[in-house]
Amino acid sequence: MNTVAYIFREGFGPYKGECRRAPAQRRCVAVLTETAGGKAMKKTLSLFVLLAAPFSLPAKDKPAYEKGELVQMNSAACGYAEKDGKTLAGEIFGTDGQHKKTQETLCQEYVLRSQRISYRIRPKDDKHPVLLPIGETAEFRIHKDKLLLRVAEADGKEREYIVLSMTPRTDVAENRAAAAHANR
Repeated sequence: MNTVAYIFREGFGPYKGECRRAPAQRRCVAVLTETAGGKAMKKTLSLFVLLAAPFSLPAKDKPAYEKGELVQMNSAACGYAEKDGKTLAGEIFGTDGQHKKTQETLCQEYVLRSQRISYRIRPKDDKHPVLLPIGETAEFRIHKDKLLLRVAEADGKEREYIVLSMTPRTDVAENRAAAAHANR
C-alpha cells in the first residue's frame, strides 16, 4: 500500500485551523496523507519516464568530413540522346522515315585530391549538374556507396557523387620515403 503526501502552505488546504494555532515564529505547514492504490503514482511515473527518455538518449554526432582539393574537370561520354524523326502527321499518313538523330551526351568528371587518395567522381544527378570551382578546397565524406561533397566557396550544399575510381597518391608516398630517408 502506497502513501502519498500532499503539502499545503500556510492558510491553504483542509487544515487551515491548525496553521492558525501554530506559533507565529514558525511557518506552518500542514501535511495531509492519504493512501492510494498506486494507479496515480504509476501514471505519473510512466509519464515522467516517457518525457525524460528522449533527453537521456545520446545525440547523433555530426558527420566527419575529409578535406580535398578539386584539381581537374573533364567532359566524358556518358551515353547517347536519341531523338526520333517521327511526327504525328507522318505517323498517321505513314510518310515519316525511320531515321533517328543520336547525339552523344557528355558528363562532368572531377578529380578530387585528398591527403592520401585521388578520387575521380561524377555527379549522380545528370540532369542538373552543378559546375564546381576548380582549385578550391572541398569537404567530403563517403556514405554507403556514394561520395557526399560540399564546397564552402560555392553554396555549401551537400551533393551526391558517384566514385568512378580511387587511386593512392604516389607523390605522398615518395615524400614520406624521402622524409624517412632524411631522418636516418
